[in-house]
Amino acid sequence: MPLKKHERHVLGFLLQHLLYGTLGGFLFGLLLLWRDIGGIYTMAQRSDDTVLIIGLLFFGLFITFGSVGMGIGIMGMGEDKN
Repeated sequence: MPLKKHERHVLGFLLQHLLYGTLGGFLFGLLLLWRDIGGIYTMAQRSDDTVLIIGLLFFGLFITFGSVGMGIGIMGMGEDKN
């Protein structure tokens, strides 16, 4: 079932804002690890599962920041009718 033009536009809009959010999450994660906030990087390096810990950190950041990016995009579409 092919998508209609307005459906493609909406999906493209959401994916664009999801991309912005995940990029923000990625940058935030890099800064967390680079500055070693709360000793996150140090604890991850001392663990046997460093890749898993850092992967879960970035997965959580992608979900959170991606959702926020899409929410900002959707709420920014509203018009003030008063």
